[in-house]
Amino acid sequence: MKVYIKTYGCQMNENDSLYMMGILKERGYEIVDDLEVADIALINTCAVRKKAEEKFYGKLGEIQHLKKKKKIIIGVGGCFAEKERDKLLSKGVDFVFGTRSYSKVGNLVERALKGEKFSYFEDHIDEITSQTPRIVSSHHAWVTIIYGCDRFCSYCIVPYTRGREKSRPMDDILKEVRNLVEKGVREITFLGQNVDAYGKDLGDGTSLAKLLDISKNIEGLDRIWFLTSYPSDVTDELIDVVASNEKISKNFHLPVQAGSNRILERMRRRYTREEYLDLIYKIKNRVKNVSISTDIIVGFPGESEEDFEETEDLLKKVEFERVNLAIYSPREGTLAYKIYEDDVPHEEKVRRFQRLLELQKSINKKLNESYRGKTVRIIVEARSKNGLMYGRDIRNKIIAFEGSVDMIGKFADVKVNKITAGPLYGRLVWLEGSER
Repeated sequence: MKVYIKTYGCQMNENDSLYMMGILKERGYEIVDDLEVADIALINTCAVRKKAEEKFYGKLGEIQHLKKKKKIIIGVGGCFAEKERDKLLSKGVDFVFGTRSYSKVGNLVERALKGEKFSYFEDHIDEITSQTPRIVSSHHAWVTIIYGCDRFCSYCIVPYTRGREKSRPMDDILKEVRNLVEKGVREITFLGQNVDAYGKDLGDGTSLAKLLDISKNIEGLDRIWFLTSYPSDVTDELIDVVASNEKISKNFHLPVQAGSNRILERMRRRYTREEYLDLIYKIKNRVKNVSISTDIIVGFPGESEEDFEETEDLLKKVEFERVNLAIYSPREGTLAYKIYEDDVPHEEKVRRFQRLLELQKSINKKLNESYRGKTVRIIVEARSKNGLMYGRDIRNKIIAFEGSVDMIGKFADVKVNKITAGPLYGRLVWLEGSER
């Protein structure tokens, strides 16, 4: 039996799908990339923004069209499945399952193949351990260390679809990392909706800082990343650990969402603009050559032109290396949906989005100039659509160059000779395994 899996959303969803692939493959199913040949189609969904919902329905329509020609089982999991639950069964879906149920995917598929139509939302997240089969397809792997979120920001559906924060035991995480390294993985990313809250619920002193500090000693593990951080949960201990070891990425992804205290309060973010800036300056002072990236929502309910200008000013002050911009869209089930009118006109949201986009492009171009003529060490990641190979340096900067796919997973030194507002371009000067 052949299984096709389509994933939408964040790295957490991507990692969940890799586990599902591993579980199903161990049971004898064949994982395929071609929907046309599949017997079972699973969609792992996202509910953060309306666009993700629209993409899901587009894919569901494509599968339903195929179902008219051949027999195919349709299963839907992930955050949108949690949000809609049994409603999806009336839309041609055979089974629906939750974000903490995917360890049972083998059993769920077998039930569906027997003709059952059902939903399943039991919590079996503790069954995902270092022993759970997963697909490892490259030199990099995601490792989820904490599930859920306790922050309940007014615009966010995640706490309702992913549940409360639940940390994995550190020993099991370290065992998983060692297993991955034995399979050829050279760099890992520790994942969590709020990754720097890791360990707080365990009550035994476990923390992200301690996990990073121990992980850096694993032989064969060459780079360690972590995301996504909640600003007020970043500790001095974490900053010092990042600063003190060359294996740990010199990049903090710190979603600020807005630069106005009034909007931050309406969003129910647990910090002020001033506290956020103090954190940024502290990190920049203590972590040499650090890069900071962020997320920003434009057009949140009640956002005035003055509020927007405060966000614009924040971008200028911090000079982020990367900004993920999003236009606010109401999400049913969130507090903001219940209590705030979506009163910023769409045209105004688009104008503000474009204004920040142009500002960030100019900031990126300015920051990237510091790379001109420098030789940078990357781990080769993949081939891009334009045929060039690319990789990331320790600051999460993408550098592209002429090369071949047999370089993937190797260290390379690239001399930067072309600057853009996005990727950097350069010439290969050394590749791991070759003489200098």
